[in-house]
Amino acid sequence: MKYLIVLLLSAPLVAGFAFAQQSQPSATPPAYPTGLTVFKDLSYVPGGHDRQKLDLYVPAEGNGPFPLIVWIHGGAWKQGSKDGCIPLPWSQKGFVVASINYRLSQDAKFPAQIEDCKAAIRWLRAHATQYKIDRDRVIAWGDSAGGHLAALLGTAGDAAEWEPGPPVESSRVQGVIDWYGRADLRRVCTDPAMAEHPVAELLGGSGNRVLEIARKASPITYVSKDDPPFLIMHGDADNTVPFQQSEAFADALKGAGVPVSLIVLNGAGHGGQEFLKPDKVRIIDSFLREYLSRPRVAKSP
Repeated sequence: MKYLIVLLLSAPLVAGFAFAQQSQPSATPPAYPTGLTVFKDLSYVPGGHDRQKLDLYVPAEGNGPFPLIVWIHGGAWKQGSKDGCIPLPWSQKGFVVASINYRLSQDAKFPAQIEDCKAAIRWLRAHATQYKIDRDRVIAWGDSAGGHLAALLGTAGDAAEWEPGPPVESSRVQGVIDWYGRADLRRVCTDPAMAEHPVAELLGGSGNRVLEIARKASPITYVSKDDPPFLIMHGDADNTVPFQQSEAFADALKGAGVPVSLIVLNGAGHGGQEFLKPDKVRIIDSFLREYLSRPRVAKSP
């Protein structure tokens, strides 16, 4: 019982929700959906960097286990926060939703970002029973830089070099929703105009000297037949990440026999409300139903 009390105190809940401890309401309670138990700032790397934390939104009713959506924010790998959790409404559709922070490019260069995402997945699986998570049904979902990292979780599930091997828990995911993420970072090696680009900041440079790390940072590098299903959504008027990135990525996945749907948003740019219009939400829900209707066992890396 003492252990339980300490654990709950280390994971305070947001005011206005189901509480596991006494707490004072904040002056301006956040506008989260009702019926949730909310855990803020959980450290997924004990004693780690301040960015290595996540928020967790757990349905208060029912024992689960519930499938898990892991949201990875965008921001050119150098800004952004777990506070803007786009999939939060899915916590009312029978999902546990985790929103993670990760080290930014000014904190550490690649591969720190994918190492953090993998560490968060492993931590969530290790605490699956406590947070009513179905460890065999995990979806990675991200936008822009977060879309890149979600896609990398999907294709590089077998990249042992980013695991603290041998890991106790798997960092594989059973599906990916990639919103306009960059799939191939190697242009930074050939285009002088990208010398000051966020990709160069992420990799620690540009030109041929970063060719190998750019290859390793590219989700398209690792495409193989055992990758999980992908839902890719991209605007064809995106001036930040070219739409052709997602086209080439989807073709590579399809060629490997991976289930993939590429949804083109005509006239849409780099994000925006178009991605959450009712018809797009129906597409997302259909993807989740199709590939989470039966558990897809998490393979070991």
